[in-house]
Amino acid sequence: MSVTHKVWKLGADIDTDQLAPGAYMKLGIADIATHCLEGVRPEFAAQVRAGDVIAAGANFGIGSSREQAAGALVQLGVKAVIAPSYSGLYFRNAFNLGLLLLTCPQAERLEEGESITLDLPGRAVIRSNGERLACDAIPDFLLEMVRAGGLLPQLKKNLQQRKEPS
Repeated sequence: MSVTHKVWKLGADIDTDQLAPGAYMKLGIADIATHCLEGVRPEFAAQVRAGDVIAAGANFGIGSSREQAAGALVQLGVKAVIAPSYSGLYFRNAFNLGLLLLTCPQAERLEEGESITLDLPGRAVIRSNGERLACDAIPDFLLEMVRAGGLLPQLKKNLQQRKEPS
């Protein structure tokens, strides 16, 4: 059984200040998340559902190095971001926090509200009409980090496994 995900469509150059507005940085991540994307999609934080995905244009996550920009999407339950390219710092922060990023040159072909399936072994996004959009390979260690919920949970799990008697 495959799981489908609703697409939220965004444009190019979505920066960290749009994902986690600077005015709210003194708040906790749960409160910051309620303001996620309010400047470009005011309804997003209230209407996004766990398992939804974002399809965006190039340069997703440009701007500052604030990890709250990825953390807000994790807090809201976003399953993945699909875009042609990402800021390097955002890419690192997202995986460290357990957010899946798929680099897909054709991400902008995805439509608002459409249902898609993620085929990670096949490195593709499958549209409801059956069309496959190829994505770059994700190293296994990054997929494991996402499955664990991020870097810290993964390290805790690995440490616990080492402490358990064989």
